[in-house]
Amino acid sequence: MSDDLAKKIMDVVIGGKIKEAKPLAEQALAAGMDPREIIFNYLSSAMATVGQKYETRQYFLPQVLMAAQTMYQVLDVVLPQLKVDTNAAQPGKVVLSVIEGDVHDIGKNIVKAMLTGAGLTIYDLGKDVPIKKIIEKAKAENAQIIATSTLMTPTLPGMKEIERQLAEENLKGKVKTIIGGGATSKEFADQIGTAWAPDAVESVKTISALLK
Repeated sequence: MSDDLAKKIMDVVIGGKIKEAKPLAEQALAAGMDPREIIFNYLSSAMATVGQKYETRQYFLPQVLMAAQTMYQVLDVVLPQLKVDTNAAQPGKVVLSVIEGDVHDIGKNIVKAMLTGAGLTIYDLGKDVPIKKIIEKAKAENAQIIATSTLMTPTLPGMKEIERQLAEENLKGKVKTIIGGGATSKEFADQIGTAWAPDAVESVKTISALLK
């Protein structure tokens, strides 16, 4: 039964069947499915598939956006039922944003859902966020982590600028950073001195490790 529901949830998200999302999520919870499993396994896998379809030109932006909106419908039902797992990560504060110049926030929103599930406090600044605003928010909230993403190569210098400004204010190390998104790579992260995660699931693991 739960395998059927899991497949249905993934199919609904991948297909962008927005009207079916909330009833199906409610059905899954009523059947005893673990909210964490729905988020970390099924929604994450579904959006990874959508991402692959986009990369291989089977999907275009409208389909990606419909899939994302469908995922949010499921999250609206599932997130409030999520019991915070204090073992999943050290309690911590994360400033999350898509870097200035980029408006692609699907990946960021998946990461936000997963970090929330891990019991962290998330300050989501949204997309196309100026560097100064990101750093000011981290200072104002005493956040331990700044997490930024981008899918666009021209915005990569903004990530480098965050590292420069943190160093200038003697915050590098006190505030740890992680980057992700299609335009980033481990090589680039190593070059500018930050952590990197290839996807949403790995980002949660990496941020948990950074907080320990």
